Amino acid sequence: MSANSDFPRRLIDGYRDFLAGRMPIERDRFRELARRGQSPDIMLIGCCDSRVSPEVLFDAHPGEMFVVRNIANLVPAYTSDGTCHGVFAALEFAVQVLKVGHIIVMGHAHCGGIRAFAEHGPPLSPGDSIHKWMSMIAPAAELAGPATQPNYLMRLEQASITRSLDNLMTFPYVATAVEKGALVLHGAYFDVATGEMFVRDGEDYLEMAKAVSLPLHAAD
Repeated sequence: MSANSDFPRRLIDGYRDFLAGRMPIERDRFRELARRGQSPDIMLIGCCDSRVSPEVLFDAHPGEMFVVRNIANLVPAYTSDGTCHGVFAALEFAVQVLKVGHIIVMGHAHCGGIRAFAEHGPPLSPGDSIHKWMSMIAPAAELAGPATQPNYLMRLEQASITRSLDNLMTFPYVATAVEKGALVLHGAYFDVATGEMFVRDGEDYLEMAKAVSLPLHAAD
């Protein structure tokens, strides 16, 4: 077996650090989670990008967040035609079984998926999976405005979050929970270069340092 086929050494070392450091601190929490199961109050839909790990950015403990990640943190609109999708299944479980009280769609700066959509580059494979997936944000491009304007990619990244929040409300059980006040939808945007986090307040984004003392509103 070649060295490249071995389990990554970095992960082995990281796990050993976890066992020696964090596990003793979190041991009781893990035991309780194993005994009674998970009951997070927050579902977070984020991007696969390795630079934006939600658990790291929010310093979350085990069992605090139900996390789903995909390219560009997209939520497809609801369909009743029997389409099976990972986001659909996770959303159904989070809302119907876990009864989460918050769903956060978290996008970020320098998103490769958003750039792929904006630049219309050549397919990476015959299946062209990325461009087919990213085609779902075409309606968000209208919100972002002309591509010739400054900061177009940032505006498109944030418009994509808005589009995903709109799509969440197309799911009947999500809309019902929101209308009953049992569920609140939020948007968040992370700037990789600066470490700044912005949260959606109505149609606008506020820097989290300024917004943490303010009530977060359900997405319109």
